[in-house]
Amino acid sequence: MANYKIRTSEIDAKRAGTNHIVDFRSDTVTRPSDAMRKAIASAAVGDDVYHDDPTVNQLEQKVAELLGKEAAIFVSSGTQSNLIALLTHCGRGDEYIGGNSYHISYYEAGGAAVLGGISPRHLQVNEFGGLSAKQVQGAINADDPHFARSKLVCLENTFNGMVQDQHEINRIIDVAMVNNLATHLDGARLMNAVVASGKNADRLVERFDTVSLCLSKGLGAPVGSVLAGPADFICRARYNRKLLGGGLRQAGVLAAAGLYALENNIERLADDHCRAKKLAAGLAAIEELSVDLEKVHTNMVFADVAPEHSMGLYEHLLAKGILVDGGGTTVRFVCHYDVDDEAVERLIDETARHFSK
Repeated sequence: MANYKIRTSEIDAKRAGTNHIVDFRSDTVTRPSDAMRKAIASAAVGDDVYHDDPTVNQLEQKVAELLGKEAAIFVSSGTQSNLIALLTHCGRGDEYIGGNSYHISYYEAGGAAVLGGISPRHLQVNEFGGLSAKQVQGAINADDPHFARSKLVCLENTFNGMVQDQHEINRIIDVAMVNNLATHLDGARLMNAVVASGKNADRLVERFDTVSLCLSKGLGAPVGSVLAGPADFICRARYNRKLLGGGLRQAGVLAAAGLYALENNIERLADDHCRAKKLAAGLAAIEELSVDLEKVHTNMVFADVAPEHSMGLYEHLLAKGILVDGGGTTVRFVCHYDVDDEAVERLIDETARHFSK
């Protein structure tokens, strides 16, 4: 995550001074298209706590079918979706196993421990963001009162834009099954993995017990995630959603955006991937930057820059109306629905111009 915090006042000032702000900070910054807004405005609605919202019900059914699961539940965010999964899989004193840099482990405010009394076991990920079956096997606690009860393995696909090794994922699931552990996939950008791998979503996730799918990143919806899994699990998940204050009323206006995203914005993710590769190649040609092209699988590019240049680059781009996610000596660039070819060229040109001074 960013060490450089962009103040709202700075962004507002840039927007006031130019009509050409371009935002590479994240794919969470996408804005609903006109067609998506029309879908939102015309959505049929009801009270979702009573399970009476027809658009929410349609979205949940669609995601369950897409992922090959029995049922699904619409929630407000990916963080809430993951936390609901953890609370439903685990009880107090149980332990989940995951990567030390995974979103659940690092970027979700320790919710599993704070709210669920669930102990985390964080394992070192490899350079591509993966874990190994051997690591997971070694992390499973013995049935001994000295240790937390190992209960769940949490994985990601993608990680920092990198599609994970499906063969190793299956080996990890094998280990979990042998040891009676459940498995959960944080699929925040699962559809990016689908498009990049050419494999159907249900094939990538068929062996996971539960899957969280985010709608508000590259898919372009303004809010929402969907948690999918066995019907009895989702029934219990509804209780935990309510417990967390996530019961939704006339949520069809939000679900309509998610439906539109799933029906119209999956295949176009390939455009984001293509632009990211073009951006990576352009930045890699700049001597002062280091970009590992082998790690650009989907829509994210990471560039390493010397400490003496990092703040200057960030400030130069901000002055030119280009927003990026800067963190020390590593800068992240994310391509998404609101980034076109012209924006990519502009970013490359301005970065090169900065270093040519």
